[in-house]
Amino acid sequence: MKEYKLMKGNEAIAEAAIRAGADGYFGYPITPQSEVLEYLMAQKPHERTGMVVLQAESEIAAINMVYGAACTGKKVMTSSSSPGISLKQEGISYMAGSELPCVILNVIRGGPGLGTIQPSQGDYFQAVKGGGHGDYKLFVLAPSSVQEMADFAKLGFELAFKYRNPVLILADGIIGQMMEKVQFFDQQPRITDEEIIKKYPWTTTGKTPNRERNIITSLYLEAIVEEQHNRKLQEKFKRMEEDLMFEKIECDDADYILIAYGSVARICQKSMELARANGIKAGLLRPITLYPFPSKQISGLAGKVKGILTVEMNAGQMVEDVKLAVMGKTPVAFHGRMGGMIPSPEEIVSALKNKLIGG
Repeated sequence: MKEYKLMKGNEAIAEAAIRAGADGYFGYPITPQSEVLEYLMAQKPHERTGMVVLQAESEIAAINMVYGAACTGKKVMTSSSSPGISLKQEGISYMAGSELPCVILNVIRGGPGLGTIQPSQGDYFQAVKGGGHGDYKLFVLAPSSVQEMADFAKLGFELAFKYRNPVLILADGIIGQMMEKVQFFDQQPRITDEEIIKKYPWTTTGKTPNRERNIITSLYLEAIVEEQHNRKLQEKFKRMEEDLMFEKIECDDADYILIAYGSVARICQKSMELARANGIKAGLLRPITLYPFPSKQISGLAGKVKGILTVEMNAGQMVEDVKLAVMGKTPVAFHGRMGGMIPSPEEIVSALKNKLIGG
């Protein structure tokens, strides 16, 4: 019989990290994601699986602890919310440059600055355009339910080690704080040091009888060597398209397409239903991976519909990538709310009428 639990999104991803066989979590409290650290501390995973949970002295310390642990091939994770993720950017760039796997959760709050603890999607640019310095990408997953928060913890570790790259789970205050039933996967064993040496020969597990010690770095002082390293990274970022994920709802006969991710996609699904009840054939495309982005799929729809409305809780960020994908094939409009304000389904239908249909 399936086991369901009623949990917050923050709690669900914390429990899922334990069950995914995570070796360590290093973080620092900040609203609206503090329950991740609180849940892990309460669960005492060191007694369940041997997982280490540590509250660092700062966000900068936390990401560098993740950096060090990832060098040894361990499954490690951190989480924070907008300003805290900003503080982690240097370490994230170093990890991408050093090709190190980890899972990072950002439960977005309103900004810029300290802003508000209310939900937002204002960190889209930071997530998909690099965020830190240099030409790098994160694999970015955007959950729209508590169930996906749990599922993406396990998936995040799988993708991080597949590509040797940080994976960012981009949620918001709604997904982090809302409670839903969630079904968990069975407990996964933690990988042993012996298994790490066999499976991940790049790790810094010290000198062994069969190999010399490894050195992990993102420092390349010769320009030609640095360029070669960057080209290698860009090829890897391109390969990430193998794991592109998106969801299409009622798009086959649609005249208009709503594009939204995360919690806003759930609201747009109701808007789509309201629009159809009023004789407007609306469909919904939800990007599940924000990087890689479903540009080809959006481009394919653009040639078949009368218009596209991108809906976000920000001033207009993902809409830029939508416009690049559409390439002028059909009108693209934007509707957004900021500062923690959440659009209603009716408001979105009105925006669709006013901005694309003409009242």
